[in-house]
Amino acid sequence: MKIYLALFFFSLSLFAGDLRLASLFQDNMVVQRDQEFVIWGEAPANKKVDVQVAGQNASVKVSELGKWMIKLPALKASSAFEIKVTAGSEKKLIKNAVLGEVWICSGQSNMQMGWGGIPEIKKMAVNAKNIRTFKVNNTVSYQEEDYCQGSWVEAAPGSAVAAAFAVNLQKSIICPIGIIQASWGSSSVEGWMPMDMAEKLPHFKKELEDCRANDKDKVAEILAKKKMSGKDNIFLRTRPNLLYNAMMHPLIPYSLRGVVWYQGEANTKSVEAMLQYGQTLPMWFQRYRQEWDNENLQLMAVMLPGFGRNFTKGTTIESPDAQTWALMRESQMKVLELDHTSVATTIDLGDVKNIHPKDKAPIGERLALLARRDVLKENIVAEGPVFKSQQVNGSKIELSFDNSKGMKAKDGEAIKAFWICDDSKSWKLAKAEIVGEKVVLSNAEVKKPLYVRYAYAAMPAVNLVNEADLPARPFRTDSFTP
Repeated sequence: MKIYLALFFFSLSLFAGDLRLASLFQDNMVVQRDQEFVIWGEAPANKKVDVQVAGQNASVKVSELGKWMIKLPALKASSAFEIKVTAGSEKKLIKNAVLGEVWICSGQSNMQMGWGGIPEIKKMAVNAKNIRTFKVNNTVSYQEEDYCQGSWVEAAPGSAVAAAFAVNLQKSIICPIGIIQASWGSSSVEGWMPMDMAEKLPHFKKELEDCRANDKDKVAEILAKKKMSGKDNIFLRTRPNLLYNAMMHPLIPYSLRGVVWYQGEANTKSVEAMLQYGQTLPMWFQRYRQEWDNENLQLMAVMLPGFGRNFTKGTTIESPDAQTWALMRESQMKVLELDHTSVATTIDLGDVKNIHPKDKAPIGERLALLARRDVLKENIVAEGPVFKSQQVNGSKIELSFDNSKGMKAKDGEAIKAFWICDDSKSWKLAKAEIVGEKVVLSNAEVKKPLYVRYAYAAMPAVNLVNEADLPARPFRTDSFTP
């Protein structure tokens, strides 16, 4: 009898609660303003699903596979509202939804890093107003999942960078900020990539093949444990594709403004890996735009700050010709070849010995400036001097920059971190002088200079800023093979 009762209640559970909404559709959610409203989920096949939201009504027939999706014109609401979803006798009610600016903040440990040990950000996060956060639970999957674990809370995100970004952005707009935090330490960009990108990226294809051939049983074993060890945790988060499946795919196609991406350290294990990143990052984000069906989806990447890693023996953290993170920063900036992208310059930040520096507040501030300029279309100075052109005049090189108004040495000392060379490829530290809104370089040992490198090192001492005290972006004018 007990067996029959168990089977009876089990069969009831199969038919109870058939109406299901995608994971992000919960109380306290932030809906992206000024964009099409998309809501989706599951329900019994061929049933009708009705949605009522902010004065709009729509319905759709559920597919044979039990899937449904409704798209509505951009919502209009000046205060919190409810979303009602009905399928037959089943109803779902979402309370306290608001319109605002929605951003995914993703990446690895420096995005995941909390603000508990950073008093400046802790104070702003604790006192934050009008910010809501959905933190995606960290897990992995070998298949693309439709749902993830998490809930919306009326609070700043636990991530130091995401919190600093949200608080600074919120100061400029009269609407809520919604942060979807999906980050996991040690993860590579490949961990956040859909499987079919292997068709165009051979290195990713090999990683996938190795993972599926050698790691599947171990992943299942780890996920079955009640408590994972530190080694288990690292193993999971360093696998290719699995984070995308479990943590990113369930978010698609939730309407949002863009993605803040702080990742790259895991892809600096070799010179080859750093160079490959320059091809991978733009392809990866273009693929995300396809997934979200939004060619205007904004990407704001965080440049890797200073750190003492160096692949070239006999060189220092300021050497311009060593194989260092300078290569990765150059690869990160390849994404700027795409429209609607920006990179927050952080070359003046970092810690020579700690890959997890605490100077996260300036990063959040700079990301907010970029969002204000590029998304909100504010007429502001959002970044430091950016190299535009060079002109050789005898033994000197004259450099022109965008965002050059008020260029100066922030510390009042001589301008640092400029190097020049001739066709000998022997780099010499340059004397740098600001003349008007240009920088003029020279070195007595270089009679016919041809090329320039600025801040092209592991952790260069830099001090060139503009009137907004924002640091100049690293660059080089040569194309020498690393």
